[in-house]
Amino acid sequence: MLRTLTNAALIAAAPLVLMASGAHAQDTGLSGGKWSFSAGAATDNRSKDLSKTDGDPFVYGAAEWESASGLVYGSAGLETIDAGGSKLENELVVGLRPEFAGFDFDLNLAHKYRFDANPGYDDDAWEFTADMKRSIGPASARLRLQHSPDGTGSTEAWTWVALRGGWDFTNKLNVSAEIGRRDQDNSVDYTGWNVGGSYALTPKTELELRWHDTDADVPGEQYKGALVAGINFSF
Repeated sequence: MLRTLTNAALIAAAPLVLMASGAHAQDTGLSGGKWSFSAGAATDNRSKDLSKTDGDPFVYGAAEWESASGLVYGSAGLETIDAGGSKLENELVVGLRPEFAGFDFDLNLAHKYRFDANPGYDDDAWEFTADMKRSIGPASARLRLQHSPDGTGSTEAWTWVALRGGWDFTNKLNVSAEIGRRDQDNSVDYTGWNVGGSYALTPKTELELRWHDTDADVPGEQYKGALVAGINFSF
């Protein structure tokens, strides 16, 4: 079922990629867009509710360029990890953010590379992400589909489908919860979930506290539940 959804999403994204080429050609160039930057740290690096740092703290930094129309964007980022002998991961992303029928979409292709990994370790991966989002008043929801034809390490193809719901209690406080399912070739299939909140100390500084867990009965810190505290800066 998840493989069928993935194939359908990839086919549906094809014409949007062609649209992006046209939109990019008509754009005014890099000077017509805008740059934004972000950085932060947390007590654990969690992705799809799994730890990428074996339960240890991490830091990250990223830069993003967005076209004047807001449709096309690209970003580059670095984050600390602990996997396969690597301590640092790079991510390069190109994507589209179209709007249709009251929904916001985010369709992107990312390449991830893990520096100085152990010999024989698969240190890079391509990932496709499709998000569909909608906000009505203080309520928000996001449906996410992600797929990689060949993940890092020993993991081969995988698919992640997740649903998130959130509520803005004030213009500074948001609480949200997410549940997702990951199917993996040559690795553990699992259901993951998280719940928590974020609070804007300033317009450019945000605190976050979130519980992550999975149903996987696997030894080690990667799949264990954990309460993660973090701080994020934008500028």
